[in-house]
Amino acid sequence: MQDNPEFNTPDFNCPLPLHSTDHILMGHGGGGKLMQQLIEGLFLPSFNNPLLNQRHDSTVINLGDTRIAFTTDSYVIQPLFFPGGDIGSLAVNGTVNDLAMGGSRPSYLSVGLIIEEGFPIATLEKIIKSMQVAADNANVQIVTGDTKVIDRSHGDHHQGGLLINTAGIGIVEHSETITPRSIQIGDVILLNGDLGRHGMAIMALREGLNFDSPIVSDCAPLAEPILALLDQGIPIHCLRDLTRGGLASAAIELAEAANVEIELTDDAIPVHDTVRGACEILGLDPIYVANEGRFIAIVPPDTVEAALNILHQFFPQQACVIGHVRSKVPNFDRGYVTIRNTLGIKRILTQLSGDLLPRIC
Repeated sequence: MQDNPEFNTPDFNCPLPLHSTDHILMGHGGGGKLMQQLIEGLFLPSFNNPLLNQRHDSTVINLGDTRIAFTTDSYVIQPLFFPGGDIGSLAVNGTVNDLAMGGSRPSYLSVGLIIEEGFPIATLEKIIKSMQVAADNANVQIVTGDTKVIDRSHGDHHQGGLLINTAGIGIVEHSETITPRSIQIGDVILLNGDLGRHGMAIMALREGLNFDSPIVSDCAPLAEPILALLDQGIPIHCLRDLTRGGLASAAIELAEAANVEIELTDDAIPVHDTVRGACEILGLDPIYVANEGRFIAIVPPDTVEAALNILHQFFPQQACVIGHVRSKVPNFDRGYVTIRNTLGIKRILTQLSGDLLPRIC
């Protein structure tokens, strides 16, 4: 077989309409092709400005001599409670991590609650307490918020009666420009740990799958290890947390934005045996499964050893090299991602057409 990205590129994704639909589909929120089309076809042209066009997890804004990172995210996970967390801790950690991906020190959050009439006060109290614990662990303060109550006829009864939005501000304390456009040929892709725990913890709970070793979400704040890298002078070119669409979708987004080939090494990507088994049962590929405590850092090759030494202080035996940034193939209009298997054969990774794991964040 030829080692050429023009070959061996079948697309087995769910055949949803990609280019023309009159209504929003679940896939528009799934982190794949439909979501990218919505962003590129509607949101970016409508709100067009240089800050938005960075297309990063958080936007860095210059305010006089101060640089801040700003982000927002909404959480619609079902069920509200899952092994390793709940919608409250997820709403804090998810936004903290988006701020961290800009290289900032997360500092302040807002919280917006949309609550369905009839939602148990005791359950709300449990979630709010979880949010405060998560905020304390991430060293952020929740400083403002809003609450709306909707009647039962407008709520999604399958959703559990609660939706949360959090926005966040972080302080940028370094001079690095951490965006997809900073990615350079020869850069190395580092991963902080094994993939698929969050998405498969949710799916196992929904599907009633029981394993000898229960799958627990990796939901956790990520600012501390990233700030440690920056404090030790690692010139990080780009960061991305691996949420909706997992590693594959994140890598594709970065490759397209930087107009490069990112080559991943299949057998270098860690996946726990239980997670891999659950993926096989459900017919899923772990590299497309969502995470809530995993990120990739793209760094120059001469900093890899130092960066891994720092990451191993936080993720012992887990942080590793999983790929490299290659030069762009001339006959491709956009950057792309390939993955090389143990036989040395490469195939192109494609964005998901539909929503692989609905409502997992």
